[in-house]
Amino acid sequence: MDRLSTSPLLLPNLENINLPLALTNIAVNPALHETGAPWSQNLRPRLTSSRCAEILSAAKKARVLVVGDLMVDQFISGEVRRISPEAPVPVVNFEEEHFMPGGAANIGWNVRRLGARAALFGVIGRDEHGRTLATILKNSGLDTRGLVISHKRPTSVKTRITCGPQQILRLDRETRAALETSDSAALWGCLEAQLAHADAVIIGDYAKGVVTQYLLDQLRRSAQKRKLWLSLDPKPDHSLSLDGLSLLTPNRREAFQLAGLTDGQRAVDPLKDAGLLKAADIILRRLSPSILLVTLSDQGMLLCERERKPVHIQTTAREVFDVSGAGDTVIGSFTLAIAVGASPREAAIFANHAAGIVVGKFGTAAVTPRELLDSISNV
Repeated sequence: MDRLSTSPLLLPNLENINLPLALTNIAVNPALHETGAPWSQNLRPRLTSSRCAEILSAAKKARVLVVGDLMVDQFISGEVRRISPEAPVPVVNFEEEHFMPGGAANIGWNVRRLGARAALFGVIGRDEHGRTLATILKNSGLDTRGLVISHKRPTSVKTRITCGPQQILRLDRETRAALETSDSAALWGCLEAQLAHADAVIIGDYAKGVVTQYLLDQLRRSAQKRKLWLSLDPKPDHSLSLDGLSLLTPNRREAFQLAGLTDGQRAVDPLKDAGLLKAADIILRRLSPSILLVTLSDQGMLLCERERKPVHIQTTAREVFDVSGAGDTVIGSFTLAIAVGASPREAAIFANHAAGIVVGKFGTAAVTPRELLDSISNV
């Protein structure tokens, strides 16, 4: 395999966070920490625009590493005027196409768009789509020195064919086979060399084979040794040992899968949803993340910590155009906020506003600091 071919360490403010033992010695920055009453189920969380501006200003000095399954999101749009005579399917007259970073690449793009420095680590194929993705990432200002070119794996591509706002078809070109040990070791070598210059690490696991247990174990040990924040968006279908991480961000379905429960009727109020609260409690006890943030689509988010009451963050989305990549925005923006001193509640509100903005855009998208400040100012 080939490889495509750095700021003082800013430590996250972890005061009032119940951390795994290995992470309890991280320095606290009281100047950036929000003070106030203890959290409770009835509290209505709020983030002021001035506080958001402080977080965004601090983000300019942060460096976040993102490792995982890199993808190309291809969007083909056209017009439909007739049904095919060959089969009962629409005929799309091609109008345009464009490419966006997907998967872990989209997480990195979201972090970069918020003003931080972002470095990507993953595998692309020696193919046209791999070259396309590398070019997009470089032009977006991301550090791509951690991209490893594989002779054996194709670049993952998700092609969406749309007519106006309606998605007609999605075609996936990918492999889900786990990286060979030598390939995983090469990727870890790229990543390990950069940990000393990082403020946080995000793992984007989309069950495409790049995030192996070997890679996760190596990263977890090094993160604990360095007192480094480590976030992961889990995919329960990909069986991995996920205990002892800083942040897990499953959606509702994934949370129930991680807990080994069957999802029942969704309650109007997540804080009165017995099944959801049970699932969150099981995950906290079994996997011991410092923070569990469950994304709930139109219901917003549920912020959970051990020995604290969960906090419901209501959605801020005014209209939903496309949910592609919203989870990437959540884990990227939450981790960045935590890395520069935000409290968990502040980081959750910050991420909730970011997600509310991107779902109103077409395709996998990212939010800008100006959009985020405007959203928070308009609450």
